[in-house]
Amino acid sequence: MKRIVVLGGGAGGLELVTQLGNGYGKRKHADITLIDKSQTHIWKPLLHEVATGSIDINTDGINYRAHSAKHHYTFQLGTAYDIDTEEKVVRLKAILDEKGKEVLPPRKVPYDILVLAVGSVSNDFGTPGVSDNCFFLDSHRQAERFQQALLTQFLRVHQQGGDSKLRIAIVGGGATGVELSAELFHVAHLLKAYGMPEMSADKVKVELIEAGPRILPALPERIANNAKKELEKIGVKVRESTRITEATLDGLKTADEQYIEADLMIWAAGVKGPDFMGQIEAFSTTRNNQVLVEQTLRAKGHENIYVLGDCCACEQANGSLVPPRAQSAHQMASLVYQNITADFRNEPLKEYVYKDYGSLVNLSSYSTVGSLMGNLMKGSMFIEGRLARFVYISLYRLHLIAIHGWVKAMVILAAQRIGKVVKPKLKLH
Repeated sequence: MKRIVVLGGGAGGLELVTQLGNGYGKRKHADITLIDKSQTHIWKPLLHEVATGSIDINTDGINYRAHSAKHHYTFQLGTAYDIDTEEKVVRLKAILDEKGKEVLPPRKVPYDILVLAVGSVSNDFGTPGVSDNCFFLDSHRQAERFQQALLTQFLRVHQQGGDSKLRIAIVGGGATGVELSAELFHVAHLLKAYGMPEMSADKVKVELIEAGPRILPALPERIANNAKKELEKIGVKVRESTRITEATLDGLKTADEQYIEADLMIWAAGVKGPDFMGQIEAFSTTRNNQVLVEQTLRAKGHENIYVLGDCCACEQANGSLVPPRAQSAHQMASLVYQNITADFRNEPLKEYVYKDYGSLVNLSSYSTVGSLMGNLMKGSMFIEGRLARFVYISLYRLHLIAIHGWVKAMVILAAQRIGKVVKPKLKLH
């Protein structure tokens, strides 16, 4: 029986292991294993809402172990640090408890087919002080850490009263930075109802800093311009063409020698694959630690290793790489499943062609803007408001359907809707 190991339980990894478990694990045709360094999955586009307390990981997250029991695969908790392609094993670090005591020693997980879906992490480009003074939003643990700091700062501002404000600087004008900027104002407004009557959006000063000439550089210019207008309307100060050269304890230094004071700083500028990926000599990687693949999504030089999601460097017809987005991870997961099936049947493998179905940016309760593309029409259609919000929410629904099936996904969505009525609108602990 072949051993299929999926390394990484992000959007693409979890969708793939669900298909493999339902398709092969259930019938005992293959031994399916998912490895992830966390116990819980959260859809990465929602991490900014975890960071502000709008989503509680304890109720909205998906426990891998519980999910694996229902979808016929095995889950192993662990952090990979190396892949031996000769021995065909994934090497995992030792697991330590809170006191540093070893719970599990370093392990080796053997595979016949390996799928790399390790996602991406923030790229600080070696900027001095960033790792020590800025928050990152690469995982739900980091998001929860920021949420605790945010609550503490809100409490400080509320107690001080008067003209006191919470100064927040967000570096990176991509989707995460833009959506987080809007969500922060929404949360400040909601706190009025939760023991902070003096709190309001006016008590928050948010600066969104982008090194490039405009925010949302990967999206159409019209979307970027509309998002900027909406952000400025609610009070976000948008700084474009502003490069950060150093992060200190109290703020950020820019290339033009300005100093941006801040109580909290979030780094969301650029992504790269995990560092250990770039150190594995068996793989050809980009300078951002992404693994170069054939059009079939097999890692170059390896017939039994597939790569998908943010850590995958797949070249398109125009020479550019497939963008690291949720929709590309979803598409890649589907193709890898088809190709593993084709491999089992000794059939030719399919080649991956990225299909861009549009881009959406959710500005909390204030607005949603985006464009739809693909089969709906020739070219693209700009959408905003309720229609854009509906489409944005539908993307999350499709993810839930992919990992739970229609029936359970609908039950979960209904439960979440009821929860919004009976539970506080914010996580307050």
